[in-house]
Amino acid sequence: MTVVSDSVIADAQAFATGLFEALAAATRDPPGITRASYGAGEAKAHAILAEAARGLGMEVTSDAIGTLRMVMPGADRDLPAVAMGSHLDSVPHGGNFDGAAGVVIGLAIASALRAAGRRPARDLLVMGIRAEEMCWFPAHYLGSRAMFGLMPGDAADTLRRVDTGRTLAEHMVEEGLDPTPIREGRALLDPKRLACFIEPHIEQGPVLVEEGLPVAVVTGIRGSLRYPQARALGAHAHAGAVPRRYRRDAAMATVALLASLDARWAALEESGADLVCTAGILATDPAHHTSTKVPGFLRFSLDIRSMDAALLAELDPWLAAEAARIGAERGVGFDFGPPTHAKPALMDAGLRALLMRCASEAGVPVREMASGAGHDCATFAGMGVPSAMLFLRNANGSHNPDEALDMADVGAALAVLVRAVGERLG
Repeated sequence: MTVVSDSVIADAQAFATGLFEALAAATRDPPGITRASYGAGEAKAHAILAEAARGLGMEVTSDAIGTLRMVMPGADRDLPAVAMGSHLDSVPHGGNFDGAAGVVIGLAIASALRAAGRRPARDLLVMGIRAEEMCWFPAHYLGSRAMFGLMPGDAADTLRRVDTGRTLAEHMVEEGLDPTPIREGRALLDPKRLACFIEPHIEQGPVLVEEGLPVAVVTGIRGSLRYPQARALGAHAHAGAVPRRYRRDAAMATVALLASLDARWAALEESGADLVCTAGILATDPAHHTSTKVPGFLRFSLDIRSMDAALLAELDPWLAAEAARIGAERGVGFDFGPPTHAKPALMDAGLRALLMRCASEAGVPVREMASGAGHDCATFAGMGVPSAMLFLRNANGSHNPDEALDMADVGAALAVLVRAVGERLG
C-alpha cells in the first residue's frame, strides 16, 4: 500500500486546482465552456495537460487519432501499465469537470507519487481520450473505440460533426491527425499492455450530494436501448369538429405509449430491476402545430438504460408490440427509426474491493452505485481490461455550465486513489 503525507495530497490537490483553472480559462464559452470533439477547445485542453505532464517529467506522446498518452516510467517497462484517464471534450456550453476530472486527477496522482519519491514497478499511463461526447459526432465512445480498432471502417468518412457538417476525417486531418487507422479498423493500443484502467469522474446525478458523500465506487455502467428519431404518424384535424373516436392524434397516442412504459418501469423497479427510462424529445411539427389543431405528427426520443442486458433485450420487442396495440386503437402509426445499443459494463470486482478498502483506510466516506451515464471505461471493460470508476460529488448535475466539483472532494479522491493506484503499480 502506498501512503503519502497529508501535505503531499494537499500539494496534489493544489496542482489539480491549477489545471482546472487553466482549462476553464482556455476554453471558456459563455455561459459555460466548450471543447468540441476534434475541435479547437479539445485541442487546447490536450495541449495544457501535455505541458503539465512534461513538467512532471512524464513521457508525452499522441497516437495517430490524437489520444494523449502521458507516462510515468516504471522500473520494468515490459510490465503492463496501470492506466488512468478520461475524455477532454465537452458538450456545448457545458461544465469544466465532466471528463477532464479524470485526466487531471490522473496527473495529480503522478505528481503525488513523484513528490513522495516513489518510482513504481510498472508504468503509470494517464490518457486524454478523444471524442467521448455523442453530441458532436453521432457515435458513442468514438475515441476509445477507435483506439481499440472497434469503429466501423466507413466512420471516418460518414460521421459528420453536427455543428459543421464536415466529416470526422476532415476534422482529424485539420488537426494534423490521421484517420487511416479508423478506416482500416486498426487498433492503436493492445489491451494486454494494460494491467487495469481506472477512470475518476464526476457523478452526473444528485446521489452523492444528497447523501453527503465525497466519492462512490461504481459497480457498473448501464447499457442502453435508444431510439433517438422516433415518430408518431396520425392525421391533422380540427380541434373542435372531430370527436375522440375519429381522431388520429399523434400526441395522445405517444402519451399513451409513454404512460404504458412508465407503468412497466414502475412494476419492474418494484420487483428490484435496475432501469431508467427517458423521453427527452417530444415535439409536434412547428410548421403545422397550433392550439386549435389535432396534431397528426409528433417526433420523440426514447432512452432506456439498465445494468441487465436481458431486460433491455426484452423491452425492445415489448415496445414494438405496445406501440402496435396503441397505434391500432388510435389510428396512429409508430416509426421508431434506427436504434442504438450499448451493452452494460460491469466493473472489476477486485478493483472495486480495492477502492472500497483504500477509502476506508484513508477515512473517506464512500458507497457503491451504478453509473447511469456512459463512459469510456465501458470500452476498456469490453476489451477485457480490468476496469473501475471512482465518482466524485458534483453539485448541479452535469452537461451544464453549473457543474460544481469541490476541490476538497478532489483531495478526498486523491487520498483514495494514491493508495489504490500505488498498490497496483507495485
